Amino acid sequence: MGLKMQNHHSAAARLNEQQNTKRGYTFIQANRAWLPKILVVWIILMAFFSKLLYNWMDAGNKERRQEVLRSMCDERARMLQDQFSVSVNHVHALAILVSTFHYYKSPSAIDQETFAEYTARTAFERPLLSGVGYAQRVVNSEREEFEKQHGYVIKTMEKREPSPVRDEYAPVIFSQETVSYLESLDLMSGEEDRENILRARATGKAVLTGPFRLLGSHHLGVVLTFPVYKSKLPSSPTLEERVKATAGYVGGAFDVESLVNNLLGQLAGNQAIVVNVFDVTNSSDPLIMYGHHDQDSDMSFTHESMLDFGDPFRKHQMICRYHQKAPTSWTTLNTAFLFFVIGILLGYISYGAAMHIVKVEDDFHKMQELKVQAEAADVAKSEFLATVSHEIRTPMNGIHGMLALLLDTELSSTQMDYAQTAQDCGKALITLINDVLDRAKIEAGKLELEVVQFDIRSILDDVLSLFSEKSRHKGIELAVFVSDKVPQFVMGDPGRFRQIITNLVGNSVKFTEKGHIFVQVHTKVLTDLKALTCMNGRLESTDLSNGCPFKTLSGCEAADDRNSWDTFKHLLSEEELSSKILDNKVNSAECSPDKNVTVMVCVEDTGIGIPIRAQDRVFTPFMQADSSTSRNYGGTGIGLSISKCLVEMMGGQINFVSRPQVGSTFSFSAVFGRCKKNPFSDVKKPLCDDLPTGFRGLKAIVVDGKPVRAAVTRYHLKRLGIIVEVASNIKMAVALSGKNGSTSHADFSQPDLVLVEKDLWISVENGGWNIQQLEWKRNGQTFKLPKMVLLATNISTAEFDECKAAGFADTVVMKPLRASMVAACLQQVLGMGKKRRQGKEMQNGNAFLHSLLYGKKILVVDDNKVNRRVAAGALKKFGANVECAESGKAALALLQLPHNFDACFMDIQMPEMDGFEATRSIRLMESEANKRMNEENSSVIGGNPHNKGQWHVPILAMTADVIHATYDECLKSGMDGYVSKPFEEKNLYQAVAKFFK
Repeated sequence: MGLKMQNHHSAAARLNEQQNTKRGYTFIQANRAWLPKILVVWIILMAFFSKLLYNWMDAGNKERRQEVLRSMCDERARMLQDQFSVSVNHVHALAILVSTFHYYKSPSAIDQETFAEYTARTAFERPLLSGVGYAQRVVNSEREEFEKQHGYVIKTMEKREPSPVRDEYAPVIFSQETVSYLESLDLMSGEEDRENILRARATGKAVLTGPFRLLGSHHLGVVLTFPVYKSKLPSSPTLEERVKATAGYVGGAFDVESLVNNLLGQLAGNQAIVVNVFDVTNSSDPLIMYGHHDQDSDMSFTHESMLDFGDPFRKHQMICRYHQKAPTSWTTLNTAFLFFVIGILLGYISYGAAMHIVKVEDDFHKMQELKVQAEAADVAKSEFLATVSHEIRTPMNGIHGMLALLLDTELSSTQMDYAQTAQDCGKALITLINDVLDRAKIEAGKLELEVVQFDIRSILDDVLSLFSEKSRHKGIELAVFVSDKVPQFVMGDPGRFRQIITNLVGNSVKFTEKGHIFVQVHTKVLTDLKALTCMNGRLESTDLSNGCPFKTLSGCEAADDRNSWDTFKHLLSEEELSSKILDNKVNSAECSPDKNVTVMVCVEDTGIGIPIRAQDRVFTPFMQADSSTSRNYGGTGIGLSISKCLVEMMGGQINFVSRPQVGSTFSFSAVFGRCKKNPFSDVKKPLCDDLPTGFRGLKAIVVDGKPVRAAVTRYHLKRLGIIVEVASNIKMAVALSGKNGSTSHADFSQPDLVLVEKDLWISVENGGWNIQQLEWKRNGQTFKLPKMVLLATNISTAEFDECKAAGFADTVVMKPLRASMVAACLQQVLGMGKKRRQGKEMQNGNAFLHSLLYGKKILVVDDNKVNRRVAAGALKKFGANVECAESGKAALALLQLPHNFDACFMDIQMPEMDGFEATRSIRLMESEANKRMNEENSSVIGGNPHNKGQWHVPILAMTADVIHATYDECLKSGMDGYVSKPFEEKNLYQAVAKFFK
C-alpha cells in the first residue's frame, strides 16, 4: 500500500503548489474601478456620433431633394422649349406659304376665306398658338388705295379708331377665325408690335414681344412675328434690301399661361413643384410670364432653367421650387436614434460583459482550486479502483487457484460437487468485477481495443461451449450460423468481440426456458444483396416446413419476423449463387485487402422478452426490467451497457426487437480489418486448420423437418468438407439416395451418412420405422446402408437404447453443434479413430501444455503468499520446477548471472521494488552481460540453452490490476508477456507457447 500512496502525495503536493501560486489578473480585472467612468464617456460619445450621423443623413436627403427638383425643372423647361420651337417652325412655314402663294402667283391664290379655312384645318399643328394672322405692309401713299380695295379703314389696336397718318401701316388682312377681331387693325399702332415688326423685318427671323395681356382672354402671352417677302433675297441681303422686299408680316399669339398649364398637366408630379416663367431680357426688372409667388411654398430649394424660344434678343427663364416644405425625415431621425440606442446597448453590454469577466475570473481562480481538488479526487478514485480491483482479485485468485488444485485431487462426488460449485461462484464474482471495471474504464475513456488476427468462427464455437450444458439442461436449441462470405480471419479485438457475444448469448440462455437461441453472422454486403438474389436448389424446391407453426430454428415464434426461414433462405441462396450472379460486385467489394469488412451479428431467442415500459432503458447501466428480474434471474444489468459501448468502439451499432412472452432479437454490427494474407484462398468452402481433413468428399443427408435447423446442421458439416443434402423426412432421404443425379450435385450418389433429428425420429408421423426395413435401393439394386446418426439436444437412456435398436450408430451428436465436436463424433461413427492432425488441436489440451513446461525451471515472484502457492501449484501440475521469491529485490538476486531459470512470472505491484523496476534492472544487467560477451566474441555465456548465445530470460507480468498493468506498459519495461490473475490453462498456454517449443 505504500506504493499506492505515492500518487496521493503527488496530487496533494500539486494542489498546494497551485494554491500557493500568485494570482494573475487581466487588464479588465486590474482596472475594474474605471468601468463606470468609461460607460459614461461612451454614452456622451454615442450622443455626439448620433448627431453627426443625423446631420450627414439629413444633408444627403437635402441633396437628393435638390437633385430631384433640378431634374423635374429641367425636364419641364426642355419640354416647353421643344414645343415652342415646333410652333415657331409652323409659323415660319405659314409665312413661306403666304409669300409663295400670295405674292409669287398672280393673281393671288390666298384670300381671307382660304387663309381662315387652312389655318383652321392645320390648327392641330400649332396647339400652343391661340391664333395666327397676316398683316400687309402698307406705306402711307398706298393707304387710300388699300382701304378702297378692302372696303375698310385701317384702325388702331387700342381704341379701334382710324389710324392716324404715319409712314407705313401693317393692317391685318388674313386671320384665323379665333382672332378674326384683328382684321383691319394696324399692328404698327402698338409700341411692342411696332418694335417687333421692325426687328423681324431687319433680321429676317422670328421675334417675340414681351409678355402682355392678350385681347379676348386677358391671359399673359407673347406675339411671334415672321417677315414675309414678296421677292427672293440675295444670299447676304442688306437692311435696305430686306425692307424693300418686305411684303407683310405673319404673327401668332402664344397664350403662355394655357401653354404652361397644358404642359404641367401632362407630367407626373405636377402638384409637387411650383413653376414660374419669366422674361429676363431686363435682368433688373424681370417680367413674369406664368405663375405667381406662393409664400407657403418651400423657398429653401429653387432651381433656374434657361429657356431658348428662338429670339436671341429675348431671354426667358423657368424657376421651380417645391410646393411644400420637406417633411420631417423619420428615417433619418429613427436611424440616428437607433444608432444612439444601439451604442448605449453595446456600451451597457460591454460594461456587463466586463463586469461578468471580472466575476468569471474571480470564479475561475476559485474553480482552479476546486479543479485541483477534483483532479486529486479523480486520482484518488482511480487509485482506489485499482486498489480495490487488486485487493479483491488477489484473494479471488487464491480461492480460484486453490479450488482448481483441489479439483485435481481425489475427491468424493459430494466433495467434487461442492468444490465445483465454489469455483463457479468464484468465476461469476470475477466476471462481475471485470464488468464493473470495464464500465469504469469506459466512463474514464481509458478502454482501448487491440488489433490482432483472430478467427470469428472459433470464438463463436468457444462461446457455445460455455453455454452448452445450460442449454441442454433446459432443453433449448442453441445454434450458430456464419455466412461463408464472412472472412475466416479478421483484424480486431477478439476478447471484446467474445465479451459482446457472451453477454448477449448469456442473457438469452438466462431468460429462455423453451424454444431456441440462434446466433447468425453475415456481412453487410449480404444484407444489401438479399433483394437481388433468388432461391435455387433443394432448399427451395423442397418444402421443409413439415407443418411447423413457425419457420424458425425450433418452430417457436420469434420476435423479429425478418429472421424467419423466408428471409434466412435468401442468405443461403446468395451463397449458392454468388459465383454466378454476384462475383463481380461481391468480389470487388469483399476481396480488396485494403478495405474493412462490416460483420452483422444477430442473437435471437424465444425467452420472456422485454416489457414495453422497460425497453427504453435496456442499455442503461445497472438497470433491469423490474425488481423481479433480478430476484428470479440474477444479474446487475451492466452487460448490455458495456456491450453497447464496445460495439460503438468497433464502429458499429446495436439494436433490438423484443416482444413480451415471445422473445428478443439483438443485432449489432462491427467493423473489422481484413487480413492482408488470407490463409484460405477459396472463401466458398473455408476449412479451418484445426479441423480434420479426412471427411472431404463424404456425402451426407440431413433429415430434419425444420428448414432453419437443417441449414445450421448443413453449415457445420460443410465446414468439414462434407457434401450435404437436406430432406424433410426419412422417406425423402431414401428417395434421394436412390435417384442418381437428382440433386444439385451431379456426383451425389450413395450417401455415407444420414443424420436424423431426434424429434423427427420420435414424432408420430415418422415413428415406428426401422432402418433395416427401409428399401435402400438405387437403380433397382440394394446398396450398402449408410451410417445413421442421431442429432439431439438431450437424450435419455431409454431413448438411446431405442435409437440403437432402430439401427442408429452408438454415438449421438449432441447439440449445440460445433465443428470440432461434430468431427470427433463422426470419427467414432466411421471408425476413423483419432486421425486429426497434431497441432493446434493438441495445443488446447493439458498434454501439450505439460510437454511445454515439463522440466522447465521457473521463478515465481509475488509478495502474496497465497498467490505464490497458487502459481506454483498450477505450474507444478504441468511438470515445471518452481522456485518462489517474495519481492523484486529477491528476484533480482536470484536472477544474477549466470542462472539456470527458463522463465520468470513477475507480479507488478510489490513493495520496495515493483515488477516494472525489477524487470528494468534485470534487462539492464542482461544488456551489460551481452555487451561484454560480444566484446569477448563468446558465443555462449551460461548454461541456459534457450538464450541462444544471448542472455534474455522470458519475464511474464502476473497481476490482478487490470487497469494500470496494460500490455504496452509491460513491453515498455522489458517484459515479454502478460498473464492476468487468476490465470487459467488457456491463458497460461498462450503466454508460454511463445518461448517454449
